Amino acid sequence: MPSFRTPLIALLSLLPFLSTPAEERSPNVVLVLVDDLGWMDLSCQGSPIYHTPNIDRLASEGMRFTQGYAACAVCSPTRAAVLTGRYPHRVGVTDWIRSRFQRGDLGTPERNPTAYVGGKNRRLLCPPNPYWMEHHEITIAEALGEAKDYQSAYIGKWHLGDPEWFPTKQGFTENRGGCDYGQPPSYFDPYNQPNGRHETLREGIYKLPGRKKGEYLTTREADEAVAFMREWKDKPFFIQLGHYAVHTPIQAIPEEAARYAGLARTPIQAKYAAMVASVDQAMGQVLDVLEELELEERTMILFTSDNGGLDNNGRPTENAPLRSGKGYAYEGGIRVPFLVRWPEKIPAGSVSHEPVSSIDLFPTILEACGVAIPTSRPIDGLSLLDHLQTGGEALLGRQQLFWHFPHYRHAPGPYSIIREGDWKLIHFWEGPRELYDLRKDLGETKNLAKAMPEKVNQLEASLLLALKSQEAKLPRENPDHVTKGK
Repeated sequence: MPSFRTPLIALLSLLPFLSTPAEERSPNVVLVLVDDLGWMDLSCQGSPIYHTPNIDRLASEGMRFTQGYAACAVCSPTRAAVLTGRYPHRVGVTDWIRSRFQRGDLGTPERNPTAYVGGKNRRLLCPPNPYWMEHHEITIAEALGEAKDYQSAYIGKWHLGDPEWFPTKQGFTENRGGCDYGQPPSYFDPYNQPNGRHETLREGIYKLPGRKKGEYLTTREADEAVAFMREWKDKPFFIQLGHYAVHTPIQAIPEEAARYAGLARTPIQAKYAAMVASVDQAMGQVLDVLEELELEERTMILFTSDNGGLDNNGRPTENAPLRSGKGYAYEGGIRVPFLVRWPEKIPAGSVSHEPVSSIDLFPTILEACGVAIPTSRPIDGLSLLDHLQTGGEALLGRQQLFWHFPHYRHAPGPYSIIREGDWKLIHFWEGPRELYDLRKDLGETKNLAKAMPEKVNQLEASLLLALKSQEAKLPRENPDHVTKGK
């Protein structure tokens, strides 16, 4: 009589290969990149106006960095740095990318520009900014997908190029809203400008068609994120939630803005506070669904901003005690919230005073997911994983951080920055140099350059050497420059 015992034993022996236990699967990653969120725009950062209990949970249940930095004071360069772990000047994206509707009849050129630009009224010629991040860059989504077959979704603001360079062309499995927009045409469904001057404005946000007239954009983004979490609950996933908020236009649900009328300094700040609250509510939705799906302990959440807050005395926000805001070389332009939560992996309530940057997200995520850092190109970021898991006891060993903005935006023109220890040198390419001791002078009120010329020269030499080794494109003297009055 035939026996079924041997085939049954053989079948049972295959079960471990047919399904992977949850504890053996690679972790999930949710990376939240908010647009223009300032260093003081969270209650866990000390804000007396903005109320962010859900985001505060990331700090109380994980690690909060007091010296988190964006890789640039404007958006597109930081977004490129986040995805690649490389300085923006190494990637070649050093200013915000102009969308198709901002380029007139140019359309999409065959290749990125290479010729330096500048008029006779400018002393310096500046390297051109590209219209997209090149395909040869390796993104987080590409690295995770190729090594571990991660499912990946990009939701919200992308701002790294035209359609051939949208998220699904850069390694993401799915895309909901990622396009060449630097800001949404509207925060209210159907998220378009019916009478916009360009067809892209009239069409609305790519892959986010209207579904409920008047629905708020941040709510829609959260819904898209949790839908993918539910769909992929049995697989490792990487979701980058790039909220369009809190970028202009400053538009808020009126009832939400009214809640902040008594706290805000200006009516526009009340609207801004409501926009911050929408980001917090989205974070709450993500946390709730992770708990519902029992994915909390194997999901790392990283939260930061692409540059400092737009500071104009409460219109819409205020970065004090930091100096200045978005676009500027001062701390208000580049210092941002930086939070990481991974239950049972990162000690709850940890606080780190180590300087960290957007460039660190790429290697941190890859190491957490067991994926090797690419060796085919320089990676400027450091993995924060040991530092995170030891509650800050394992030091990073970082000596310097760099920023390079070779463009005219605010006086006195193009600049580069080196931070070494507590020292920060701003090298303005038209001549001025500013030196600050951030430990004693967080608000950058006392320029020590004249009093400490040797320190200035040492830092400047290190800065220029680094920029050269990193193949940064530097401003050049303009031979056609005409001095005013001549």
